[in-house]
Amino acid sequence: MYGFYRKITPSIIFGFLVFICNTNLVCAAFDPKDHKIDDTHPSDYLYSAWVDSVFNSLTPDERIGQLFFIQAYSNMDKKHVDGIVEQIKKYKVGGVIFFQGGPKRQALLTNRYQQLSKTPLLIGIDAEWGLGMRLDSCMAFPRQMMLGALEDMSMLYWMGNEIGLQCRRMGIHLNFAPVVDINNNPQNPVIGNRSFGEDKHDVAQRGLMYMSGMQRQHVLTAAKHFPGHGNTSTDSHNTLPVVNNSYASLDSVELYPYKKLIENDLTGVLAAHLYVPSIDSTPHLASSISPRILKDILRDSLEFNGLIYTDALNMKGVSAYHKSGELEVKALEAGVDVLLMPADVPQAMKAIKAAIANGRLSQEQIDLSCRKILAAKQWAGLNMYRPIDTMGLIDYLNSPTTDLLNRQLIEASITVVQNEDSILPLQDLDKEHTAVVLTGTSTPTHFLETLRLYEENDYYFFDDTTNESDLLEELSHYSRVIVGIHNTNSSPARNYGITDKTISMVSRLSQLTNVVLCVFAPPYAIHNFHHKEDLAAIVVSYQESPIIQSYTAQLLYGAVPGLGKLPVSADSTYSYHMGIHTPGGWRLKYSVPVEAGVLEYKLAAIDSLVQHAIDVHAIPGCQIVAARNGVVFLNKMYGHIGYEKDADLVQPQHIYDLASVTKISATLPAIMYLYDKKQIDIRKRVSDYLPYLEDSDKEKIVLIDLLTHQARLQPSINFYLPTMEPIDSAKQMFSRSFDSQHTIRLAANKYLNNNVQYKAKYYTPFYDGIHQLQVADGLFVLTSYRDTVFQNIKKSSLLSQKRYQYSDLGFILLYQIAEQVREQPMDEFVAERFYNRLGANTLGYHPLWRFSRERIVPTAHDTIFRHQWLRGYVHDETAALMGGISGHAGLFGSANDLAKLMQMYLNGGTYGGERYIEKETIEYFTSSPFVRQGNRRGIGFDKPEPDPKKINPAGTLASSKSFGHSGFTGTYTWADPETGLLFVFLSNRVNPDASNSKLSDLNLRTQIFDILVDAIIDKPENK
Repeated sequence: MYGFYRKITPSIIFGFLVFICNTNLVCAAFDPKDHKIDDTHPSDYLYSAWVDSVFNSLTPDERIGQLFFIQAYSNMDKKHVDGIVEQIKKYKVGGVIFFQGGPKRQALLTNRYQQLSKTPLLIGIDAEWGLGMRLDSCMAFPRQMMLGALEDMSMLYWMGNEIGLQCRRMGIHLNFAPVVDINNNPQNPVIGNRSFGEDKHDVAQRGLMYMSGMQRQHVLTAAKHFPGHGNTSTDSHNTLPVVNNSYASLDSVELYPYKKLIENDLTGVLAAHLYVPSIDSTPHLASSISPRILKDILRDSLEFNGLIYTDALNMKGVSAYHKSGELEVKALEAGVDVLLMPADVPQAMKAIKAAIANGRLSQEQIDLSCRKILAAKQWAGLNMYRPIDTMGLIDYLNSPTTDLLNRQLIEASITVVQNEDSILPLQDLDKEHTAVVLTGTSTPTHFLETLRLYEENDYYFFDDTTNESDLLEELSHYSRVIVGIHNTNSSPARNYGITDKTISMVSRLSQLTNVVLCVFAPPYAIHNFHHKEDLAAIVVSYQESPIIQSYTAQLLYGAVPGLGKLPVSADSTYSYHMGIHTPGGWRLKYSVPVEAGVLEYKLAAIDSLVQHAIDVHAIPGCQIVAARNGVVFLNKMYGHIGYEKDADLVQPQHIYDLASVTKISATLPAIMYLYDKKQIDIRKRVSDYLPYLEDSDKEKIVLIDLLTHQARLQPSINFYLPTMEPIDSAKQMFSRSFDSQHTIRLAANKYLNNNVQYKAKYYTPFYDGIHQLQVADGLFVLTSYRDTVFQNIKKSSLLSQKRYQYSDLGFILLYQIAEQVREQPMDEFVAERFYNRLGANTLGYHPLWRFSRERIVPTAHDTIFRHQWLRGYVHDETAALMGGISGHAGLFGSANDLAKLMQMYLNGGTYGGERYIEKETIEYFTSSPFVRQGNRRGIGFDKPEPDPKKINPAGTLASSKSFGHSGFTGTYTWADPETGLLFVFLSNRVNPDASNSKLSDLNLRTQIFDILVDAIIDKPENK
């Protein structure tokens, strides 16, 4: 099977991906028998040639030895290993059951033990929720109670199949699963979240799916804990639990799953240490050693012909009442085949031999059990034993498809049990004031980190040291509060780790505001919360793993749907199978590449390219976000925010100067919105909206020409030059007209530094009545200079020919038009209409008005104009002279928040359940209306260059439908409707100065885009 995986092709991966993503299509007609590799059962090999050969090679004592399965660890010392070796060599034990350790260590020990064993060892593990239950460096699937919330049970088949594959890769032939106990006692201290739930039909069907998936891979299963451990109040690890159900009740409920699994070729049953007086009232006689329970019921009544295993014989449920040796004899008398984890193998061997000698046990019984074990070994492939290959083992056990399956199980299980006024998914992000409270912790959790990907909410911690009244007073000012119940456990006796203080706080808080309660514990945990009817929403997440926390947060914001149904009744209000469906797909989902149909291994090339760019000082660092079809599969930070030795590492919360990306992130959405409202006609003249341009050569320019950069405007004007005066030899440099190209400033950088000074009539070091536009720290310019910018555009000369010529001036005019039409400042307009509603809180002008300086990446050291480091002030000089707000530059933000805006475009104008722009408008503005005239540009957006002789702003693999923009500071974003791909790259390549052109020379951003496209499994040419 390992060899098969090495031959997997992208099409095979994608086929599996599509199947997993669409299991609902096959659920109704799903039959595990249809998916078996073959129809054999271990009993079919009872008298096979291989079994006969091995059996005949064994002495009577060695046949007894085959019945012993001993416990082993891969994280213990040499003394432990030597003890295992001795038992294998001396007593010829039949199997080894591994517990804690690591995959590679266990594999190496397995190879060693197998080499020493006369007969191939049957290797087992107790991995109810996958190998991660026992081994480090392995993935743990959800526990069975969480899986009991799944509506699509066929997913459990594929989980069982995956666990089977992992077991085989690890040389494991037996997994002590599934648990088919009916969880009909909420106070059960040992079963709880190990059970699929309280309904016998549900448990049986889920157990069957899980079992069938594992057995498909010829991994032996052991349904447990027979005859049913669900209705107990004590733990058989510590004592002998009593089951007081009548036999009729047991037969109707607890035994039901076993009947169904046995009908479908169950290979094994694990007998529990339970006292069931209604069946066998012999004092202190556990079910695991009761002939009445195992022979009369399991063998005869249920007609089970597979292996019967005892539960661990070192557990107090039996070891407290029966001495070693006698215990094993009683188990064999009861009909057991496998003696699991005996406390004293030599003593047990001695007692069994004595029992055979005195007729208490027969050699025939021993021989039959030995044959059954050997037959199971052949069915599991031990007749063709090969050592475990440890190369690539960890990667195999943590494959992308395994990760995806785990995530899909979690996503489909999280359960919404209350949703007043349909508060979930959370909407009105611009209107509601939301806080987050984390209980049981004083540090941020994965839940909080994911919540803040959607909205930058204030957050608070609540534990035993918190002043409850002070916190409630603070929280009363929020319109809704998300409460995460953390640091839970699985013990009902300890109320799952939830303190009375937490319960009180939640109850009091629900009287003050809307509370969304998220419980990372079994459903029973919500029983003790008071005034639950006053809670706005309740979400049961069952467990507290990082992925579960993340998906719970994503459910709250509608990135994933609420699909789960309670597998048990939490109380009379929240009963079995209750669950409220909430929609998904509203906002960006954060997952893994395989879910987006992307080959993860191909993304490694991005790391190399970016690191090279950092090494050669093309950039100090960057943020990268990539999503496909609304699934973020790459959200990564690289390098530092500067080149200084103590510069901070780039973090997701860092904010960058977006430069010309402002054009498509502020001005363009404003224009498209006004276009939708028929308040702007882009076929009209600019002077229709800006009358001051009448009687100028700009009068007849139409808006669409501004948007497509063919309005004959100058590329740029150095508006700041007239506000400065030269000192001595700098005069000649400044005698140039202020239509000078931007490149003049770059070339003269070193020369101009310290050779110019500000004209006093324009600037002041402080804010006053006429100097209200802040240009930088301690520098304010005349408020009227904003109008001077517009007048200088009016007076500037037009180019002689109408053709594509990139220009900032057109977007400065478009910005002015939007403000005039809207009668609202641009920064307020785009924040209210777009950013706040999107949850894109970092997007906006004037970041220092909203965030600490430390969150904003230092853009550049301006040695020409402002003579200081720019951190939070726009790099573009013209935008700075306009007070930091313009249509061509001035916007700041993070890559994650810019991705939300770009996804809105890809969605055809919708995001988060709201429509921002009409779909037809998006399609029109992302088209290239003048491409036949040699102008590639969209209406505001940049587009791929069709002429291969010209520089292409897009990657070579970008489709003609793609669109985006780049920014002077080292920013870039591109989206492609054809592949569903969006890409955001933010850097401060102008740090420390703008003369650094290495980023463009490397074509880093377009190369990354091409890598992303190439990594897509189902891109059009591969379909």
